[in-house]
Amino acid sequence: MTPRLNEIWVYLAATPLLGLTATLLAYVFAHRIYERARFSPLANPVMIAVALLVTVLTVTGTPYQTYFDGAQFVHFLLGPVTVALAVPLYLQLPKLRTHVLPLLGGLFAGSLMAVVSAVGIGWLLGASPQTLLSLAPKSVTIPIAMGVAEKIGGLPSLTAVLVMLTGIIGAVSASGVLDLLGVRDDSVRGFATGVAAHGIGTARAFQVNQETGAFSALGMGLNGVLTAILVPILAAWMPR
Repeated sequence: MTPRLNEIWVYLAATPLLGLTATLLAYVFAHRIYERARFSPLANPVMIAVALLVTVLTVTGTPYQTYFDGAQFVHFLLGPVTVALAVPLYLQLPKLRTHVLPLLGGLFAGSLMAVVSAVGIGWLLGASPQTLLSLAPKSVTIPIAMGVAEKIGGLPSLTAVLVMLTGIIGAVSASGVLDLLGVRDDSVRGFATGVAAHGIGTARAFQVNQETGAFSALGMGLNGVLTAILVPILAAWMPR
């Protein structure tokens, strides 16, 4: 950057709302691209926004903590937003009552396979024990995943990155994979997306329709609870 621009950036970087402003601008720009791409999952706005923010922080040499000091308001809102997802789910109660057993079976299978497949692939590729423990909870929302990783001896920071990547990949590929498997029911598609791709996948599911989003929110929440129970138990059996 030129000296003048560098002075301006130093001034802006000292303000607490820089991170929040940068996050909002990055997402607005990413969503414009998403609209231009006719809402193609390959142009996922979260993925584009993250790439933009990483690029800006790297080019400007801004520490992540400086960015987060301003953006933590968005982080705080994750809790209320997650609770608010119960509202559309409540509207789906009649259908939920008729799908309880199949959903519970899918939840257990999906949660278990998410852990086993991630750790198994990591082990085959020669990942360290600490990396394997960090991989185990990567299919649940970041606050739960980081807490579980820390409890079992993984690296919470690495887990956070893995969770983000899992959500982005899931949001991009879920529709295509489910179409390939011949899954047409919106509730099943949503639930599978929520179990596999947590919040980012759920955001994508709500863009499809209300029913898909509601069941995705249910899958995300239940998988978070089940993973928090399963992973510490399975950690004792993981390769060391």
